[in-house]
Amino acid sequence: MTLQIGFLLFPQVQQLDLTGPYDVLASLPDVKVHLIWKDLAPVTASTGLVLHPTVTFDDCPALDVICIPGGSGVGPLMEDEQTLAFIKTQATTARYVTSVCTGSLVLGAAGLLQGKRATTHWAYHELLAPLGAIAVKDRVVRDGNLLTGGGITAGIDFALTLAAELFDADTAQLIQLQLEYAPAPPFASGSPETAPRQVLDNAIQRAAASLKQRGEIAQRAAARLAG
Repeated sequence: MTLQIGFLLFPQVQQLDLTGPYDVLASLPDVKVHLIWKDLAPVTASTGLVLHPTVTFDDCPALDVICIPGGSGVGPLMEDEQTLAFIKTQATTARYVTSVCTGSLVLGAAGLLQGKRATTHWAYHELLAPLGAIAVKDRVVRDGNLLTGGGITAGIDFALTLAAELFDADTAQLIQLQLEYAPAPPFASGSPETAPRQVLDNAIQRAAASLKQRGEIAQRAAARLAG
């Protein structure tokens, strides 16, 4: 039976959160991958790439895998009752409930991280606990049928992990080889632990306003979930 895999598509999505794991999972045999939004109008990603939804909330089939990417647009999503209701409905029957980067904050706002181990982008890790999650600083974190990936490029690691779960390690490794996924970055600045201090300080400063805004949203979401 064809596996139904759905990625939430929304304004200001971080396109690599979506397209990295999309490439991996769409390479699996006998899968149907959906890009899901409220309507079928083109959606502009955070860096300007225009993406096209393939199915609406109303027409989306029951998904075996639902994935929520992150991006600068996650703040509004965390308080979007229509989107949260769609995610919660799909999560009740999905084989795997997943996210990449700050998409986990949306899962949290939907009440799906309560007591669950999860991860997100390093700059927003402190927002997981208010949403009921047990924050774990790993590239990929699994808790039951919940799989969460860390920031942006971790989406490829997440998708390969999921591919091995859905099929087997050989299938996942074949896709990895086909994609020539063998990271060898020119700099050791891919994590707060390895980046030069001045680079880290700059990154923290750039994320400060977004962290404050999302922190306020997370607190409102936490209050709503508690009530």
